[in-house]
Amino acid sequence: MGVIYRLLFMGGVFLCVLKGSAQTVISGKVKDSETKKGLDYATVSLYNITNEKPVDGTVTKTSGQYTLAMVHPGIYVLKAAFLGYRQSHSDTVHIAAGATKIKLPDLLLVREAKDLDAVTVVARLPIVENKIDKIVYNAANDVTAQGGVVLDVLKKVPQVSVDADGNVELQGNSNIRFLINGKPSSIFGSSLTDALSSIPSSEIKSIEAVTSPGAKYDAQGTGGIINIILKDTKMKGISGSVNLSGGTRLENGAFNINYRHNRFGLNAFVNGNAQLNSRSLNQQQRQSGIGSDTLNYLNQDGYTDMIRRGVQAGLGADLSFAHGQSLSATIQYSDFYNNRKGLAQQETKEVLANGQQLSDVNSVRSSSSRLNNPALDWSLGYKKDFGEKDRVLEFLYTGSVSSPRMESNQSQTYPGNAVPFNGNTVYNPGKDQQHYLSLDYTHPVSDAFKLEAGVKGSFQKIGSNNEQYIFDPGTQTYLFAPGLSYNLTYDQSVYAGYVSATMKAWNWLNVKAGLRTEYTHILLDYNNTHVPSYTTWVPSLILSHEFDNRQLVKVMYSRRLERPDYEELNPFLNISDPYNITTGNPYLKPEIGNNFELGYGRTFVNGVNFYVALSERINSNDIKPFTTFYPEYQVGDSSYANVSVSTRRNIGHEYNSGLIITGGVPLNNFGLRANIMLLHRHIVNQLPGAAAVTNAFSPRFNLNLNYNFPAAVVAELFGNYRGGFTNIQGKVPSLFTYTFALRKQFWNKKASVGLTATNFFDKYVNQVTTINTIAYTSYSLRSLPFRSFGVTVNYKFGKLELNKKEQQDTDQNLPAEN
Repeated sequence: MGVIYRLLFMGGVFLCVLKGSAQTVISGKVKDSETKKGLDYATVSLYNITNEKPVDGTVTKTSGQYTLAMVHPGIYVLKAAFLGYRQSHSDTVHIAAGATKIKLPDLLLVREAKDLDAVTVVARLPIVENKIDKIVYNAANDVTAQGGVVLDVLKKVPQVSVDADGNVELQGNSNIRFLINGKPSSIFGSSLTDALSSIPSSEIKSIEAVTSPGAKYDAQGTGGIINIILKDTKMKGISGSVNLSGGTRLENGAFNINYRHNRFGLNAFVNGNAQLNSRSLNQQQRQSGIGSDTLNYLNQDGYTDMIRRGVQAGLGADLSFAHGQSLSATIQYSDFYNNRKGLAQQETKEVLANGQQLSDVNSVRSSSSRLNNPALDWSLGYKKDFGEKDRVLEFLYTGSVSSPRMESNQSQTYPGNAVPFNGNTVYNPGKDQQHYLSLDYTHPVSDAFKLEAGVKGSFQKIGSNNEQYIFDPGTQTYLFAPGLSYNLTYDQSVYAGYVSATMKAWNWLNVKAGLRTEYTHILLDYNNTHVPSYTTWVPSLILSHEFDNRQLVKVMYSRRLERPDYEELNPFLNISDPYNITTGNPYLKPEIGNNFELGYGRTFVNGVNFYVALSERINSNDIKPFTTFYPEYQVGDSSYANVSVSTRRNIGHEYNSGLIITGGVPLNNFGLRANIMLLHRHIVNQLPGAAAVTNAFSPRFNLNLNYNFPAAVVAELFGNYRGGFTNIQGKVPSLFTYTFALRKQFWNKKASVGLTATNFFDKYVNQVTTINTIAYTSYSLRSLPFRSFGVTVNYKFGKLELNKKEQQDTDQNLPAEN
């Protein structure tokens, strides 16, 4: 708790110091002249009448409120503008020396006289928004991010990093809860990387990175939550888009159509993509038996060919009724597939400590694996708006069913022999069913105090049928291996409830505090395994203050947990490489995380913005990959010699400290965005076979440069670096990638053509991973193909028709671009 007190004390002092530095504050409201309702996100600018130059500006917040601070004595006029209204200005404002607060009369904006049958919306959100509890990356406004997949967009999201295999981290933590449109989905079940590699970036509206989720969110994910928001529209008419991309490594196509009339809306989409066959080169040099009389060496040199493809289709509808009631429903089908084939030359040597060689055997290992996961997701939602601001009742049910299936085969032969001396075949079909029900209610007690409460039930049932067959050289057939085969059932139920309060203290400190409790019950039908039920209390707290000159300071704390998922618990033995076996661990305990963040951000009138934060993440029962070497490893009736077995285990504690800096600089037609994370890991390991204490520094940063040329041409250069670091048993590799993109828009920006080139100077990126234990060392080199060239074509169609009332509602939900 000492860390909490220190951060809260630092945050309180920081808030007080910054508050004490405020000078004259101007406040007021911008309203519609007819309805007298406040206009959110109207642009307000302060002009010095002596030189008619703007000196400050902002956008209105809830109910049209605005504030401007740090205003020096002088004579000013205030101007307000909003899409669909005529600009208005205030009377002359005289600010005398020593004035502290000035409240101006309401600024009334008059709607343009003519009704518009069709409009073109030009106001756009900034690409990056730093909100109180999350970072929002508006991918729809990034014109050069439309030809790839979700993983390509995630590389640009502040505080997010992606490694060469598509593993995602948020502030250095890979335990992330992924959502689509705020809802869980079964597409992330069997292979997260395949799912993130199969959703076209052209279908993404925005990505939200929630580093300290509030009580309303599920507690799952010690690293936080990443919410992928797909595109839709609330405007009347028919509209849609077609996106086609082709290249040397990736091809995808996507079609989206929206229809809305009066209170009814309909959305449909279909997309598909394929990663073309790519070959990775693999090398491994391994030494075991260190400290004994006999040393064993293994050298492997080979390659792996892989293809990946996916298809998705979905339909969504929503209908509004009288008295603020609405219904929404969605259904989606997806199927992800990957296929790997590999060949490796192997050499095993046995040498005495005095250097005498006892044996030297060469062999060839061929392997193949295939994974596909067809899934069906659906949801039904009900919302009741009581007519009071923020008073809402919501019910949501989501369900899904998927049928993941994995098949693999490996065999080893001696040079010149056609018959293997060793081999195995695996069939692992499964079934995954998930159901979620939630009820949430928000009640505004007053303008400065709001309560939220809700309950949720989450139910997941997984069945897995693992059949393994071992090659018998005598009969030259694969025989069923009962000692390696099993049926597994995993049944998890989570019951949750929460309460959260949002309030303003002392008229300047925003407070959001919540408490969530989750009861977890797991039945695991495997080898008489018993997983005890447990209750987890999850508090969260956010203290923040928004200054009038676009400054924000916040202190956040949240408690999270990481329940081991089915893949981590499943004791399935992957013997595609008999010398390097991987398996799950049904005895894993949940990881508990306490996350702290102290941050300060500011946006200037010219659009320059930055955010600086100190973060601390403390994990107990920390789950890490762990490798153990066995001179002989017995599995059922089979025995394997000189085997490393990798699984995930609770190793102890991890303290992850970070300095995070993000920002953007728009200069005329030039724009720059940078994200920097300097992370330090302090790991305390309680297991033998690895270092007791590990300290590691890992920098992560990316830089995005773009330039708007005449004739609607945009060029972008994006570089991404992910530093390697020392883990408890070795080193994790670094990664550097770069991409150049060029896009031309035409037909009034309804169509575009883009060119993209990634790592064009280097065919491969090299990934070196090491493992070091007392009696075992391993050096692995993977050369992954990253060079790619591609072309993207995008076309938007349709006419968005808005009557006067609908236009007003739409305008009030379109923030002005910074």
